[in-house]
Order: sequence, then C-alpha cells, then structure tokens
Amino acid sequence: MNEPTNIELDQALNVRAPALHRLAQYYAGEQPLAYLSPDARKAIGQRFDRIAVNLPRLAVSAIAERLRVTGFSDADGQRDTALWEAWVRSDLDQTSPSAHREALALGEAAVIVWANAHGKAVASVESGSQVAVYRDAGTHEVLAAVKRWTELRPDGTEGATRWVIYRPDRIEHLIGDGAQITAARVVQTVDNPLMAVPVVPLTNSDRPLDMFGVSEFSDLIPVVDGINKLTADMLTASEFGARPRRWATGLELAEEPRLDDDGNPVLDGDGEPVMDVVNPIQETDKMMVNEAPEGKFGQLPGADLTGYDVAMRSLLQQASAVSGLPGHYLGLNTTVPASADAIRAAEAALTARAEARQAVFGRAWEQVGRLILAVENGGEVTDYSPRVLWADPATRSAAQEADAVVKLHAAGIITTTEARTRLGIDNPEDGPTQAPAAGPTPVSENNVTQEDAA
Repeated sequence: MNEPTNIELDQALNVRAPALHRLAQYYAGEQPLAYLSPDARKAIGQRFDRIAVNLPRLAVSAIAERLRVTGFSDADGQRDTALWEAWVRSDLDQTSPSAHREALALGEAAVIVWANAHGKAVASVESGSQVAVYRDAGTHEVLAAVKRWTELRPDGTEGATRWVIYRPDRIEHLIGDGAQITAARVVQTVDNPLMAVPVVPLTNSDRPLDMFGVSEFSDLIPVVDGINKLTADMLTASEFGARPRRWATGLELAEEPRLDDDGNPVLDGDGEPVMDVVNPIQETDKMMVNEAPEGKFGQLPGADLTGYDVAMRSLLQQASAVSGLPGHYLGLNTTVPASADAIRAAEAALTARAEARQAVFGRAWEQVGRLILAVENGGEVTDYSPRVLWADPATRSAAQEADAVVKLHAAGIITTTEARTRLGIDNPEDGPTQAPAAGPTPVSENNVTQEDAA
C-alpha cells in the first residue's frame, strides 16, 4: 500500500476538471446549443445564445428532495442522540442536502471532518471540483485526499493557490503562486490523531469498478441537447414564419439614400447618392394607405408549430424513460388529474432510484458519523459503528403516513415511542411507552409484559 505523492493527488483533480465543468454547465442550464447547422446559427444570431430546458437540474432535485437523513442508531439499534446532536451542531442537517445534490449532479462530493478550538467536531461539505481522494485499488480505502482552491484578491483577480493534503498521520498546508504543486511550499503541518483520512467521499456510482462517480443526468444529456435544439428551431420559426406576413399590390415603392456606418450618404462614381428601394409601409405601421384604386392588401398564412410540439413530447417521453421522472414532472400529464394511487405508481421508478442512492450515500454518512464520534469521544474511528436512518422516499401524505403508523402500532409491531418518532413528534421524558398487543396482554408475576421480557 504505497502512499500517493502530492503530484498524484493534484493530478486527480486535474484529470476530472473538464468533465466536471461540462456537467456543471448542464446543471446550471448554461451549456452551448448542439445539433445546429451553420445556417441555423447564422439565422439565430445573438437572439438565442442560450436556450436550455433544464431537465438535468430537475432530475437531480427530484431525487435529492427524497434523501433526508433523520437520525442515527447505534450497534444495538437504539437512536444515537449524541451523534445526532453533533450532526446538528455541525449544520449537517442543513448542508447534507447540498452534498446529495453535488454528488448527484457531478458524481462526486466530499465531507471533511475536523475539530474546532473547543474540541467539538465540525464538518464541511465540499465540491468534487475542489476535493479529490486517492483510494487503494484493492480495499477501496481512502489513502489520502487533497483540497485545492485559488484565493481572490480584493480587486477580483486570482491570487495564490492553496492545497491541503490529508493523510492518516498528518495534514499538510501548501501555498504557491501558480497552479503547479511542485512549486508550492509547505507552510504548516498538523498531526492527525484520528489515524484516518478525515475526508469522506460521496460517490454516485452504480458499479463497484467505477473509479469516479457518475452524474445522475449523464444519460439525459443527448436527449436534453435534442430538446434544446427543437426549442431553438421552434423559436426561430416563430420569429421568421409563425407571425403572418402582409402583402400589398398597387403601392409605389419608396426610395431612400444609402448611408454608411457614419450616417453619411453613399455616393456613386458620378458623385450622386446611391438610392435603395424600400417598402413604403413600415413593419410597425398600424394603418396602411394605398392610393391605387386597384390595390389590394392581404397576408400569408403563418407557420404551423404543431410538429415541434409532437417532436418535443416524443423526446420528453424518452427523457422520462431514461431518468425515471414521471410524466407529471415533465408536463406530459393529461387534462384529467391523476389519483393519488396513480401518482405513487408513476413515481415508483423515482422512489427506487432514491432508495438506491440511500444505500450508496449511507455508507459515506456512517463514516462521517464515525469520524465525528472519534473527534468528540476519542478512540479509533473503527471503534464506532453508527447506522444512518433515512426518511421514507415515497410520496405519501400526512394522513396516509399517520394511518400506516397507527395500524402498525395497533398491531403491536412498533412501540409508541417508535410511532411518535416516525411521525416527527417529540417523545415524553418519562421514557418509551410500549405498544398495546392485538389481544389481552399476558402479565407475569412481576408485572412484566412479554414484550418487555423479550
């Protein structure tokens, strides 16, 4: 198990920078138009320099809003209130959704855990564009990590570049005037008492052999490009053909002198001004006058844009099949409102994706929990084994959730404490209350129920 060099760690950031920049453009809806011919670009000009139907952001937010960490449990299955208090104190209850969105969008995110001046754990969510980890090829253990950023001067220009190298036994701070880590100098070295890299990667990957994470909308990119191209075509057709064009006969054409860029008349070889024949009726004129008795006015039929709507719906259906987004997320719903059961059935694929991401991100959050406990309580990171608790990713109303919890409680499957926890209700301080059984509760001689005895 060889320790990676600083150059290898810095290269791990460089190798992914172009791909992450492209994904960030699609997530922000700032990607360039694709599938456009040179003639179409010339016709569009600067009017439609950026057209984006931002389905990538929708695909990310639709899953991220279903990933909600509600707590932790210990090895015995009891809620770990101490870890949850440290979690809230580190603002991870507010920033963990940002980590989910970052990992779903770019494929990678990271959480750095350390201690503040009072010995309490602090955690920060980092972007995959600034933080990279180096894993062991056999065990996938994180051997080292790096964070790199460029400082900004008060005038807005870029200043020095900083690196922080995280290793199991030490943390090194480097600074350099350029982007090459070989020219940077070490300004501080801090011992790492955790004996583990305090950087936890959140990698959005379905395959164990993937070295890097995969964006949630990577399969959507070709479809989104097609939708954006159709949108540009539709707007171009609306600009040039959808608005009816007027025509007239019997009008006498007007002449105007041709002007140069400075507003001066253009002269021919004889010194006479060059005259251009122009339409006597301006585009903005509301009233047209024709002196010729035989003159006529009319208009050409506008272009029919129905074909664009049909093509757009076809691509949106492909987007739904690829991303798992239901039709009512993409505007493909019918005029008749869907029932609650139909909505839940349509969101089954989206719910399954969210559950899969819970399994992927859960391991990372459990490692964050181990680091937090090791910072605050001491000991080795491997001494702790917290388990993350997630909220139900399925769409369910408050009434349905309450009804399901009440039925589980009435059947004796869950206790009153568990029922109140599921409903988000604070439990009384006098301890948990056991759920009633379906029939009479047998009581032993020392007044202990069967459930308590178990």
